Amino acid sequence: MIYDFHTHTFLSDGSHSPIELIRLADVSGYSCIALTDHVSYSNIDEVISSLARDCELARKYWDIIAIPGVELTNVPAKSINEMAKYAKEQGARMVAVHGESIAESVEPGTNLEAVNSKYVDMLAHPGFITEQEAVSASRNDIYLELTSRSGHCLSNGHVARAGVMAGAKFLINSDAHDYHDLYREGYQEKIGIGAGLDRKQVDEILGQNCKRFLKKLLY
Repeated sequence: MIYDFHTHTFLSDGSHSPIELIRLADVSGYSCIALTDHVSYSNIDEVISSLARDCELARKYWDIIAIPGVELTNVPAKSINEMAKYAKEQGARMVAVHGESIAESVEPGTNLEAVNSKYVDMLAHPGFITEQEAVSASRNDIYLELTSRSGHCLSNGHVARAGVMAGAKFLINSDAHDYHDLYREGYQEKIGIGAGLDRKQVDEILGQNCKRFLKKLLY
């Protein structure tokens, strides 16, 4: 079973419509997909409304959990908590924050604000996350992402080490922008092992953590 909590549609910078990406995930063996398009206040209402409608449509007719979410991206760090709260109020079932990836010039302080917000569920590709940030993520039940996305994946090893030391929980996500980015069976295990985790830790992520995360999102 494949659980992937970070993908994008043409509502931000992906290639497919929401329902199309869900269908492509379904036929690729996915049990669960979260659609987490890039948002700020400029597009957050429209994105959440559109994703929610297609996710509801998919759940009605197909055997896949489709989750309408958002990824707060390149917003002022100090705005994260209020914007995450607003996203939840508008119907987002999941809020991710675009972390301080080494591949992009994200505002310093983004990671720290994200892991201290009670409205944020996951910190995506956190880059060189600090010990303090990882401890806060653990304490506040905010999941850290290991990713296969080009550029963002270069700090997976650092994220894994910092998170393990802090007792944080991980998810392994594709950050898919296209059908070809979606996972195939067995590939998530390779991402986890490549990040320096052992087989038991990877099995915990892909088994228990995914279920815990769904429960956190009230699924």
